[in-house]
Amino acid sequence: MSNPTTAPGAAKTVNLALTGASGAQYGLRLMQCLVNAGCRVHVMISRAAQVVMATETDLKLPGSVPAMQAALAEYCQAGDGQILVFGREDWFAPPASGSGEKAPLVVCPCSTGTLSALATGASNNLIERAGDVALKERRTLILVPREAPYSEIHLENMLKLTRMGAIIMPASPGLYHKPETIADLIDFIVARILDHLDLPQDLMPRWGEDRVDAKQSR
Repeated sequence: MSNPTTAPGAAKTVNLALTGASGAQYGLRLMQCLVNAGCRVHVMISRAAQVVMATETDLKLPGSVPAMQAALAEYCQAGDGQILVFGREDWFAPPASGSGEKAPLVVCPCSTGTLSALATGASNNLIERAGDVALKERRTLILVPREAPYSEIHLENMLKLTRMGAIIMPASPGLYHKPETIADLIDFIVARILDHLDLPQDLMPRWGEDRVDAKQSR
């Protein structure tokens, strides 16, 4: 899919942030799928996200940005330059400014602390600034919180962000596709994110596709 801000046929850029909520697997799987779709992925990972990732997965990222970028590129089997990692205070990164490349931002998983920062306009690090830019520039902003139960504060922040144009997509996978593994549950959410990014996906069939196929084959 071509990016309207680049030449036809150029790779679509997606900004992807991983923060300190449980559910690092969602963000890592999404990163893999974006790479497989031929996207260029600008990655931002909070310190808390690195701790959660080391706890929930077998992937332990190194501390330096270049080493982290190399580790993620190997993990996702990405091509040269397909994954670019930016540090938490890299204010010259493209996602930090509205005059940077017009690209959607996905925060997956999205901590409730990040929700609060975005809802109040805080820009204390690159992830928060990238979200602020996405909101002010009216760009696609998908937030994937993973918390239960939600407090009134969480719900108010989600409502506020929804009214600003963000898409709140809790990591609450459906069961109607009859998942057999944890990977199936993760793919359910990742597939929905890819749909909202207008990217092709074959992780799970869309609702009603079997009915359409049956009618067309008659």
